[in-house]
Amino acid sequence: MLTPLLLIPLLGAIAIALFKPQASRTVAALFSVASLAWVAYLFTQFDLNGATQFSEFHPWVQPVGLNYSLGVDGLSLPLLALNSLLTIIALYTNRGNLERTRLHDGLILLISAGIAGAFMAQNLLLFIIFYELELIPFYLLINIWGGEKRGYAATKFLLYTAVSGLFVLAGFLGTTFASQSPSFEFTDLMVENLDLVPQLILLTTLLIGFGIKTPLVPLHTWMPDTYVEASPATAVLLGGIFAKLGTYGLLRFGLQLFPTAWQTIAPGLAIVGTVSVIYGAISAIAQRDIKRMVAYSSIGHMGYILVAAAAGTELSVLGAIAQMIAHGLILALLFFLVGIVEKTTGTRDLDVLNGLMNPIRGLPLTSALLILAGMASAGIPGLIGFAAEFIVFQGSFMAFPIPTLLCILSSGLTAVYFVILINRTCFGKLDNSRAYYTRIGLSQQWPALVLTAIILYFGLQPNALLRWIEPTTTPLVAELQTPALALGEWEVGSRK
Repeated sequence: MLTPLLLIPLLGAIAIALFKPQASRTVAALFSVASLAWVAYLFTQFDLNGATQFSEFHPWVQPVGLNYSLGVDGLSLPLLALNSLLTIIALYTNRGNLERTRLHDGLILLISAGIAGAFMAQNLLLFIIFYELELIPFYLLINIWGGEKRGYAATKFLLYTAVSGLFVLAGFLGTTFASQSPSFEFTDLMVENLDLVPQLILLTTLLIGFGIKTPLVPLHTWMPDTYVEASPATAVLLGGIFAKLGTYGLLRFGLQLFPTAWQTIAPGLAIVGTVSVIYGAISAIAQRDIKRMVAYSSIGHMGYILVAAAAGTELSVLGAIAQMIAHGLILALLFFLVGIVEKTTGTRDLDVLNGLMNPIRGLPLTSALLILAGMASAGIPGLIGFAAEFIVFQGSFMAFPIPTLLCILSSGLTAVYFVILINRTCFGKLDNSRAYYTRIGLSQQWPALVLTAIILYFGLQPNALLRWIEPTTTPLVAELQTPALALGEWEVGSRK
């Protein structure tokens, strides 16, 4: 039941080549909608018991331990839905006079297949294949359809993410061989055979690899340039779903695979997450480019996920997964709207933009949606950002009260930079010498309206999302001690 999520976008990428450019967009849209429909069908068949479901296993390259092994649970299934949804959004985002349309849409469908495969893979080597599969398509999307410094940004992206893959591969190989596990199947790994020191070394290797992809401070330097130079469609995919491969890896192959080592370094991880939150917020406030501001805001919100994962409680991990979905939806909406603003006004400069809320000559609907997206990112009640962050803070406080309080305070900084963005772009007086913008109709903004509706719905009814995730949080943290017990043991040991 999971193979179609790989075959549909792959067949779509091939089918696009058989049609003329004018028809290829329709073909790509049909295949992407079919992929989302299949994910919706999986939800109807999914059993809320926390176990891995829809498993598929076929021997592939047995001498090296590579098998075609797929499965999903409450961690991966919502991410598959997010991936399929954002694929449709990305295909629509760059409509217009786009050169090499078939190549562009084909690359997006290849990326969709690669990311879906990574979320479903139950074999470590198969995960690495899918983890690296989308790098070249992303490189081409940035290098061909990006901004002025697209070559630099694309090369930087490729180098950093390739290094990420090397670290993850090294961690997987070391884990399998050092633990003398019989195969690379996730369920066959015998990490409990390892002493604490080897576990710490292997976990640190994986943390570096997944930390680059997330990205976390100080491994984030590729991200701002890449997000800014990428086209709006590529930025939607990069921030909305590609970065989730990093946080997914942290939870699946860090917390779940190395519970003892994870708990040992959890205080350090909480500090790194808190630094990422504060750094991202302060850096965003300093930006004059609204796209770069949104990019830096992403660093801070990914820091929440690391703090919650470090806490290791069922509630905090539930919040971490919910934050992954919330962040993907909100960031995709922000990048889509920033793309409309840039295309219509010709600039992203805060010192130039103003008065877009003007109902006659401005972009009133775009501005209204931008205000709502900023509110969601800032954690205003009634929107999905608030629901996810509240669970993160509540679940993390018992384990790490000081980092959690710092994160709560930093969420106020999020409101600061979005107030700056909204005040400068949406309000004020239009420049009469240049403010004659093309009208943007509903047909051009339906992706933003869809994302907004989802953000509102999950904000008002968070259980509609959490019910799919919650059963999986128990097995994810099953081997972890309770935070209070762990801290108590640490204090006794330190006194001795």
